[in-house]
Amino acid sequence: MKKTIFLLPLLLFAACGPKDGVHELHLLTTNDVHGRWFDSTYVQKGTRQSLMAVNYYVDSIRKADGAENVLLVDAGDCLQGDNASYYYNYVDTGSEHLFSRLVSYMKYDAVTVGNHDVETGHAVYDRVAKELKKHGIPFLGGNAVRDDNGKSYFPLYKTFKRAGLKVLVLGYTNANNPAWMDESLWSGMHFESLLPRVQEDVDRIAAKEKADVVVVSVHSATGDGDGRSLEAQGLDLYKSLSGVDFLVCSHDHREVTFCNDSIALINTGNRAKYLGHGKIRVSIKDGKVADKEISSGLIKVDKRKTDPLMREAFMDDYKAVKAFSTMEIGALAMDLRTRDAYSGMCDYVNLIHSVCLKESGAQVSFAAPLTFNGVVRAGVLIYNDLFTIYPFENQLYTMKLTGEEIRKYLEFSYSRWLAKPGSEHVLNIARVNDPRNNQEGWSFVYRAYNFDSAAGINYTVDVTKPAGERVQICSMADGSAFDPKAEYTVAMTSYRASGAGGLLTRGAGIPEDELEGRIVHRYREIRECIYDYIEEYGLIDDTSCYSAARNGAWKFIPEDVASRGIAADLELLF
Repeated sequence: MKKTIFLLPLLLFAACGPKDGVHELHLLTTNDVHGRWFDSTYVQKGTRQSLMAVNYYVDSIRKADGAENVLLVDAGDCLQGDNASYYYNYVDTGSEHLFSRLVSYMKYDAVTVGNHDVETGHAVYDRVAKELKKHGIPFLGGNAVRDDNGKSYFPLYKTFKRAGLKVLVLGYTNANNPAWMDESLWSGMHFESLLPRVQEDVDRIAAKEKADVVVVSVHSATGDGDGRSLEAQGLDLYKSLSGVDFLVCSHDHREVTFCNDSIALINTGNRAKYLGHGKIRVSIKDGKVADKEISSGLIKVDKRKTDPLMREAFMDDYKAVKAFSTMEIGALAMDLRTRDAYSGMCDYVNLIHSVCLKESGAQVSFAAPLTFNGVVRAGVLIYNDLFTIYPFENQLYTMKLTGEEIRKYLEFSYSRWLAKPGSEHVLNIARVNDPRNNQEGWSFVYRAYNFDSAAGINYTVDVTKPAGERVQICSMADGSAFDPKAEYTVAMTSYRASGAGGLLTRGAGIPEDELEGRIVHRYREIRECIYDYIEEYGLIDDTSCYSAARNGAWKFIPEDVASRGIAADLELLF
């Protein structure tokens, strides 16, 4: 009898809902932090934006407005992009992952799965998901659906009691994940479009949970809102969702907020530069929501305001990553500048080609500059330099392509790289307003990490010819004939082999459903291959970086026109 009397008031309170009056909730958001956990780069002096500075602002708002009135959510891409994330993904795998401990320390309420989180592989993200669960933090990704039973591979949602309200948070990963990575990384699941999935889930779960406030966190780009991009469905959702108060977007590193009378969109950009801040005032009358007022904004993170207690709490982890990052691995005879890749053959891309050809034994290699404007200086090489040379955890693949498909692949690459004949530029650049920072400047029209060149063959690229007629393949690297009808083994990244960038599908003309059947072999991560290559040679110089008989050669022609025009364009870009 005593037990029944004790429970009855609680049951009556739950049935009545929130108390009448005005309730104010603060939603704080981050996204695309990409491992920027520490305020130091491990090698150079100085301070950078990091979660340790973000925590200063989070704590300040919690102290000012009450921790019970604050919700902290991350929209994904947490586990790739920095030495610290790499170290705890693949080197120190015996202890609890640093990311799990960090977000627990900061009292995150929910984290969303990003495409770069999936790219770490099952061993990493399954481990992190399990650890976060122990801390009471869901790793949300409701549209990642299990193949065996149709249920979500990751949690779909969690409800919270904040500001006297019931707050529902739903989370989704990027629907376009399969286009960027090998299926082995996401085996056992498939990914559904956020449209109409999110609205269907909101309608069903918000009613079931009797939510007063609904937050949707998606690792999807803001986009243009035209409904055409599976990768960028943010504005599509913002324009169409009903019953949602906050939409947290990510992925495109675009610092932006939108807000109308019923919903706010927040995207904080990347690497802890901003903290998203949404506020909602909910008026409750007779136990029900009578009115809502929503606002949103971005708080600029001052990198100097690092939380000293947080820094001290994770100092041992920082020291471990620093020791790993500064480990000597070899020597470099000349500077490697990634920007040199835009004007033709260069030591930087030659090194990547040489590594891929040696590791795989392929006849041809495709590679692109993956760091837009990085420099590794001559002298002692440390492990940290590998993150400039090769910043991503891509595997090395070999595929079978015909000679004609190789030519068409390269034609497509240079059609993005070069301007149309008759333009005032040789490189395909334009003066644009960058939505990520709202600053005007010169940039490539297309992403430079899709500017693939080839090794293993000798060829020219005529900048005066139209797209489709620029590439002339003269021979194989050793001088033997190149046959458009013959089949060749080609080395490339797992990212490219999955069809990313469209070079294989739109360029070479290979149907997407045939790509898997073209794969000959899967090798290790390319950064690991580069590490072993450097360790084997000791000194990376002209000889170890390039061999004419192995790599072949290519150049832009006419050389005088190309060199003058590209030099002028690079002046604008940099």
